[in-house]
Amino acid sequence: MDFIQELLSNPALLITVVLTTGVILVNGWTDAPNAIATCISTRAIKPNHAIMMAAGFNFLGVFIMTLINKNVAYTISNMVDFGTDARASTVALCAALFAIVIWATSAWYFGIPTSESHALIAGLTGAAIGFHGNFQGISGEQWIKVVYGLLLSTFLGFFLGWAIVKLVELLFKDQSRRKTTKIFKNAQIAGAAAMAFMHGAQDGQKFMGVFLIGMFVAKGQATPETFAIPIWLMLFVSAVMGLGTSIGGYRIIKAVGLDMVKLETYQGFSADIAAALSMLAATLLEGLPVSSTHTKTTAIMGVGAAKRLSSVNWTIVREMVLTWVLTFPGCALIGYLTTRLFLAIFVK
Repeated sequence: MDFIQELLSNPALLITVVLTTGVILVNGWTDAPNAIATCISTRAIKPNHAIMMAAGFNFLGVFIMTLINKNVAYTISNMVDFGTDARASTVALCAALFAIVIWATSAWYFGIPTSESHALIAGLTGAAIGFHGNFQGISGEQWIKVVYGLLLSTFLGFFLGWAIVKLVELLFKDQSRRKTTKIFKNAQIAGAAAMAFMHGAQDGQKFMGVFLIGMFVAKGQATPETFAIPIWLMLFVSAVMGLGTSIGGYRIIKAVGLDMVKLETYQGFSADIAAALSMLAATLLEGLPVSSTHTKTTAIMGVGAAKRLSSVNWTIVREMVLTWVLTFPGCALIGYLTTRLFLAIFVK
């Protein structure tokens, strides 16, 4: 109730909350579908059922993991510093969120599985540079975690995808195809649920971090060294993300689950488990912010490469890698430009 009263009395905070909610909603329908792409491509579950399952486990991931470990939210909330001028810093944060929405919706429209995590980090970074006119507002200590997370998700996702599918093939080599297909059809549903859970755990915390930045700057406060995430914020973020996921994202599902590599049920299960384990490790290790899209895609590549390199559609892979490479400078540039524009218009 205290927050609602503050929201009604502070228009800047209200606008920040609306924009942050919009970014979370966009994340739900553009990023979360990666969690269920493989189980749909192997026909282990119907698309509508998979989307509802992902929405539910995204909700649980945000809520449960934050109760256990909130390191990712801490990393994001301390990554940038917009100063203590409540009006100017709120305008800069709104510009960053606006840039993220522009980038994410454009990628969704063209069916490009861009990373919302990378867009979020890039948008905030570009806005901080635009606000200060230099790199003063960026925490190098927290930003290096982004690099570590990028490397971890790339190499661990690929290696685990390759290793797990090899192990599965070894363990079930004497079983009939009909029997194993039935086993892994159910197992893949569980794997997709685990992937959706970890997507919520990672991305939900990132956006709670943004919410906390918004609360701090609206009050003209610098980011504190420690913070507590209220239960209502966990429930709100998880509910909005779940709603976004329920809207669906067939374009993204098609690009990740259907076009990149043709998977059998046991391969889809291996990719989901590999990606979920990689994201769990990153979450528990110093709160490394990783991209669920990036991790899932590298796990699928590892699974495909375990069969033969030619089974991976490397044209699709190149397009995705190019998008990831462009996300950091592209979204950062939009964040920088929108911040300069918003400051010129709204801050005299």
